[in-house]
Amino acid sequence: MAPPPPRGLVPALLWGLSFIVSLPGPVRLQPSPIPQPSPPTEPHPCHTCRGLVDSFNKGLERTIRDNFGGGNTAWEEEKLSKYKDSETRLVEVLESVCSKSDYECHRLLELSEELVESWWFHKQQEAPDLFQWLCSDSLKLCCPSGTFGPSCLPCPGGTEKPCGGYGQCEGEGTRGGSGHCDCQAGYGGEACGQCGLGYFEAERNTSHLVCSACFGPCARCSGPEESNCLQCKKGWALHHLKCVDIDECGTEQASCGADQFCVNTEGSYECRDCAKACLGCMGAGPGRCKKCSSGYQQVGSKCLDVDECETEVCPGENEQCKNTEGSYRCVCAEGYKQIEGICVKEQIPDASPHEAALRPEAYI
Repeated sequence: MAPPPPRGLVPALLWGLSFIVSLPGPVRLQPSPIPQPSPPTEPHPCHTCRGLVDSFNKGLERTIRDNFGGGNTAWEEEKLSKYKDSETRLVEVLESVCSKSDYECHRLLELSEELVESWWFHKQQEAPDLFQWLCSDSLKLCCPSGTFGPSCLPCPGGTEKPCGGYGQCEGEGTRGGSGHCDCQAGYGGEACGQCGLGYFEAERNTSHLVCSACFGPCARCSGPEESNCLQCKKGWALHHLKCVDIDECGTEQASCGADQFCVNTEGSYECRDCAKACLGCMGAGPGRCKKCSSGYQQVGSKCLDVDECETEVCPGENEQCKNTEGSYRCVCAEGYKQIEGICVKEQIPDASPHEAALRPEAYI
């Protein structure tokens, strides 16, 4: 015999769902599980509570639409009045307020069962905003808009216009976060009330700030033109109110490896590898070597490969030299193969009687 359902609306709903899931069914062999990516980060409890309330409100709209014809007869008005705040309607809404796979929603709903019932039967008139009453005032999972953290402190810039309207206050509306303003591109400062690096004030009044971009390499400027630069970005130098590229390769500012050479770029520089023929270099290619690498020799202004095979460099019997870039290697001559470090003549296997019978000389 199945155990009796528990008392309370939400536990009863969850018990019914678990009873259906536990009914016996056909047994199937499961394939090996496929490796899954790391699970996503759990949502903040405030976001879960907001989602629950939004779903609850949609359920209220659905139940009215499905259970009331919309006429104006006295009978329909009486029916609606009785159904509007009934336990029947509450159960219908709660049955679908959380999706089957939303564990966080189910857990929060179970924990807040008594509060939901209390609001439904006793608090709706004095506290019509379920989100404010449940998530902020009762469960203390959320904060009012424009505030953050355990004590619901105001975001930088104030609660009316957090971060000046030009950024996002971290943790706004929740009991978490640092309250730090993540400013939009072009804006900076504690409350995003200033123009950021590379931008200037194009317009400002008591409630409005417009930041526009400076000319390319300008870090600070008074306007959009090249001549409006006041400070240059890294890799540039201010010269007659203009930002001029610094050639790091011609100064001691560049730092490249022994087998690399420097290439200047706008506002910076790159280190590129020397040619294989070079032992240190001043630029690209074998004609810019400081010295030639082993296996190369200087011919004119270039370091070119030495053909070691022009001299007797492979002493082994039946060996021949094969030149490679910057070196060489010894291989067995044609018709020979290497066995235990020695080149021996390849043996032609004896033909089978059938193969011998097919040879032309067999018929002579």
